[in-house]
Amino acid sequence: MRNNQLRLAVRGALAAGAVATAVAAPTAFAQEEAADLERVQVTGSRIKRTDIEGALPVTVIDRETIELSGETSVADLLRNQPINSAGSFRPQSGSTGQSFGGLSLRALGEGRTLILIDGRRAPIAPNIGQGQDLNTIPLAAVERIEILSDGASAIYGTDAIGGVVNIITRKDFTGAQISAGKGNPTREGGDTEDASVIFGASSANGQIMAGASYNKRDIVFQRDREWSTGGASIFSNNFFDTDFNFLNQPDVGSANVAGCDGAGFFTSNLGTNGGALGNELGRCLYDFTLQAADEAEVENQSIFSRARYDINMDWSVYGNFSVSRVKSFGRYAPVPSSPWLVGGFGAIVLPAGSPNHPGTAPEDGGLNPNWQDYQDPIFINIAVLDEEGDPVRDEDGNIVTESVLQYAGPGDDLLLTHRFAANGPRDTTTDGNVYDIDVGVTGRIMDWDIEAGVRRVESTYMELGRNYIVSALAQPVFDAGDYNIYDPFNVPQEALQSFTATINRDARTVSREVYALASTDLFEMAAGPVGFAFGAEYRDEDYRDIFDDLQANGNITGSAGNSAFGNRDQNAVFAEALVPVTDDFEVTIAGRYDDYSDFGSEFSPKLAFRWQPMDEVTMRGSWGQGFRAPTLDLLSQQPAFSADSVRDPATCVALGQASTCQVQINGFTIANPNLGAETSDQYSFGVAFEPLEWLNGSLDYWSISIEDRVANIAAQTIVNCINGTTQNCPPGLSLLDPNASPPVVSAGLGLARNAEGRILYLQRGPASLGTIDASGLDLQLRTNFDFGQYGRLTNELLANYYLTYEVDSGDDVAGEAGLPEWRAVLRNVWTWGDFNVAYNLNYIGSQDSALSSALDGLPSWTTHDIQVNYFTPWDGRVTVGVDNIGDKDPVVDPGESRGYNNSLYDPYGRIVYVRYTQNF
Repeated sequence: MRNNQLRLAVRGALAAGAVATAVAAPTAFAQEEAADLERVQVTGSRIKRTDIEGALPVTVIDRETIELSGETSVADLLRNQPINSAGSFRPQSGSTGQSFGGLSLRALGEGRTLILIDGRRAPIAPNIGQGQDLNTIPLAAVERIEILSDGASAIYGTDAIGGVVNIITRKDFTGAQISAGKGNPTREGGDTEDASVIFGASSANGQIMAGASYNKRDIVFQRDREWSTGGASIFSNNFFDTDFNFLNQPDVGSANVAGCDGAGFFTSNLGTNGGALGNELGRCLYDFTLQAADEAEVENQSIFSRARYDINMDWSVYGNFSVSRVKSFGRYAPVPSSPWLVGGFGAIVLPAGSPNHPGTAPEDGGLNPNWQDYQDPIFINIAVLDEEGDPVRDEDGNIVTESVLQYAGPGDDLLLTHRFAANGPRDTTTDGNVYDIDVGVTGRIMDWDIEAGVRRVESTYMELGRNYIVSALAQPVFDAGDYNIYDPFNVPQEALQSFTATINRDARTVSREVYALASTDLFEMAAGPVGFAFGAEYRDEDYRDIFDDLQANGNITGSAGNSAFGNRDQNAVFAEALVPVTDDFEVTIAGRYDDYSDFGSEFSPKLAFRWQPMDEVTMRGSWGQGFRAPTLDLLSQQPAFSADSVRDPATCVALGQASTCQVQINGFTIANPNLGAETSDQYSFGVAFEPLEWLNGSLDYWSISIEDRVANIAAQTIVNCINGTTQNCPPGLSLLDPNASPPVVSAGLGLARNAEGRILYLQRGPASLGTIDASGLDLQLRTNFDFGQYGRLTNELLANYYLTYEVDSGDDVAGEAGLPEWRAVLRNVWTWGDFNVAYNLNYIGSQDSALSSALDGLPSWTTHDIQVNYFTPWDGRVTVGVDNIGDKDPVVDPGESRGYNNSLYDPYGRIVYVRYTQNF
């Protein structure tokens, strides 16, 4: 296809003297054979070929498209691609993935999308344990990005289920280039900065290129966006009886009642409880959005270099080196008292007569200025329930209630939910580094192209979290009255510091690999040579994510998690053959065998065809099987405490509650060392066409079925499965030993009950739960118009349509919350003299609400970007652009925790940016 974008990109590079990029890595060309210069390797195959429009669908984002996008990071560039159907993870303040930028092709998850750098695997993000962090890859180093929208485990092994993204770095740059830019949203936060310098030189015997880059995006606070401001949390000052019933707070609207004022605390009367019960409940609420951030500040600093030396006409040695540093800062609201790890209640214990007990009089050491409001008993009206747990109604249909004593007076022990606002917000800083060294040799032995190399990649991650609470140290301070819950901002600093902790994580992944590849034309057939490639890889991986001892032992309130660590070896052999059956029909056969030291082996086959009945039309199709190896974090994570809330009738009855109550239990998250691999079957069929000189495109249908889907099993799922009230249950669940001291990792997933039937503890974690079945259509259209003296106009439309997405053979959720059926982008570039103008239209289709079917039909989202470039006579480039010209808000959905789906939409609004680039 003469105007195929990939063909143009590759041939343009070849014309400049580039050596074509192999997916596995560069492969030597026989320099004396000019015909080989038209044979290149494309993502999804290891065989060089002349027909770029092959049997597999590949989308290319070339350097010009990258520059015209206005983006400053690889993560932002790829996140906006239509094939990222449901969006992907962006840096979230206060989360485990605070600095992480992911990609989820086909909405199948970051762990099922394989990211390559020059055909070699990008390192696993150590703080995530699965998935690869695009924020560690400097955009300035990228020449082009090839996206294979088809499964490719037969070529690359694990994780290539949803597709493969091959980020190809600059190699043949000669001269020098300096660039700097700045972007400012019209709304507070999210400002960007970027700068880079690159130089390259070449001689008759080799080439070298080196560069450095910097980019940064500022933090975005929730208070600065109307859709995320105004949170209401019960973790302020709220009192409960020991059965976790709310204790009425009298005169909640008056000043200083239970400390409900100042620095983020506010008062609110929530009115009647459900309307029918007529119970006025006073609540003291906390607005956590006044200090919390949505998106973290993320900064990348990178240096990179590539070198090649030609030993002779046939043999060359090469080396690729890079160091990338990613720093982030995030802020979360001050610590809520959950879970409170003292006394077994899961909340702060206020014994009768203690200073912070609301009913303790001042003469007895009490601190509550409104203590007199808590001297008398408090009764509440609760619904009378029948044997099935449903409310009983009278003849008029009204719910029958009974008056129940909730609080007898100062003699009752109470529980407290509290916010440690005086200790300050939870601030998290992270510092990650990636060190990548790849050296190898390429050459030719007789008719065989040979490549072999060794590579070492190390990714480190350090995290510090400030202003967390050690509950075991805080409880005695509460008991002694040295911490005043009614006036926490006047508590002496030494008292606050006595139970405040700085927490940390030290995470690291190291991958060492050896690889070899050989390719040739085996023999001639009537329609041409049979291409063949085979090779082998060895890789060992070390992984650790170490939490400090206080977190690991479950002593920190305001944070959860525990360490994980492990290692594995992996060997692989693979082969691929390209057979030209006729002049216009060819078949590709590929297979790969992977053997892992920890879970076993997998074989992945693939079969593809390409049929070109006429010059203007190419038909293509493929079938393949893939797999995803269980990740080391799931196989090795250490037990972590979790105060899980569940609905379990037996436990509720044992606690004297209605059978429909919600109760908090002791839960533990454990590893599952018996996990197997996820497996997939994939096929696609499509057509590429060029009916006119100025028009070409493609349309592809795809289908992916995943079995043995690995998912984290929720506590409620385990309860329902043990109770027999659900059918979709993972294997191996059991009733655990009630006399054991949990957690007991060897016992696996399940729960333990005492003689009354009450849940004593529950163990949850990852398991092979079910299936995913997905299918859809991909459309690409490209036009190219030459207007002579009025310039040239190029257009490209990329659109993806989801047909079905079913999990565990359930309902089709395509078009439901978070998964729009349509995503598209239309790129337009007009070039005229020393100017070019780029206009991009971005479209995300409508979808249903995550909160309620009453809110279904959320609107589609369309934004417009424009960029103008002036190429100066002194070889400079001035760029001015505006993203989201209309300053459009993200689609607001009350069902989303941040007010909108931040995987699909960004919160920046209109962004004006400028950039200057100088070439030497």
